[in-house]
Amino acid sequence: MGKVKNYLSLIKFSHTIFAMPFALIGFFLGLAPLNDKITVHQWNLNQSIGWGKEQDAHFWESPFFIKFLLVIACMITARSAAMAFNRYLDRSFDAKNPRTAIREIPAGILHANSVLLFTIISCVLFITCTYFINSICFYLSPVALAVVLGYSYTKRFTPLCHLVLGLGLSLAPIGAYLAVTGVFALLPILFSIAVICWVSGFDIIYALQDEEFDKTEQLYSIPAVMGKANALRVSEFLHLLSAGAVVYAGTLGHFGWLYWIGVLVFGGMLVYQHSIVKPNDLRRVNLAFMTANGIASVVFAIFVIADLFINP
Repeated sequence: MGKVKNYLSLIKFSHTIFAMPFALIGFFLGLAPLNDKITVHQWNLNQSIGWGKEQDAHFWESPFFIKFLLVIACMITARSAAMAFNRYLDRSFDAKNPRTAIREIPAGILHANSVLLFTIISCVLFITCTYFINSICFYLSPVALAVVLGYSYTKRFTPLCHLVLGLGLSLAPIGAYLAVTGVFALLPILFSIAVICWVSGFDIIYALQDEEFDKTEQLYSIPAVMGKANALRVSEFLHLLSAGAVVYAGTLGHFGWLYWIGVLVFGGMLVYQHSIVKPNDLRRVNLAFMTANGIASVVFAIFVIADLFINP
């Protein structure tokens, strides 16, 4: 159990709260009719997922539930691979940075080779899960891994590393939608755009803590290149784009009032995190990073999914 706890700490399992809710949005969108608009009041869930009356008592045996579990497994394994690989690749930098020296590899809690093996196993499990979902997810699985693993290299040569991280997490809603439907659609893509801008924005806020260290080690980040004040402006702009994407998605999808409550909460959390982090005061960065963004994603997803099930 101690080893399991160490690996959960290594991959920051609690941070799954950021992308997982958007994956669930993508999944349930895939069950709803999305030809011209979402006509939720005409949507029969049993028909959408192909259940018969004889199957209603065996939810765990339904194709819907099995695919749901596979999507969750893909989210966990892909994210585990990405985080473990990042810790493996950055172990020398983590050892030099007082903020990260307590991480599992530099602290000697986990061996680097064990972490690399954990990464490989996670990648294999991810690809295996996509194989049992559908062919398009399976064929695109190496592309997804290339993005989420490739992020770890980007800080070495570009300050756009934050956007690459956002791109990796943005695969959640569109990937889950593909798992259900096997086709691309504009609405889940809009949610993916919202995730790119949202994650990139809060990652810039988090990177404010390492501005001086990044400069010393010649690592690239927007705070290191532009300074704290300008970096916060870039973060604000990205979060404005993220809010715009969810607003446009709500209009395009003809969502009901529950969706718009979710939008208000999501937007409110974006405003809140910028109100508590200042260039000369980083004491509440972790509050902005974990608490505000965790609330934003979870509450937004609850209202979006509820809107799909409850009549407007």
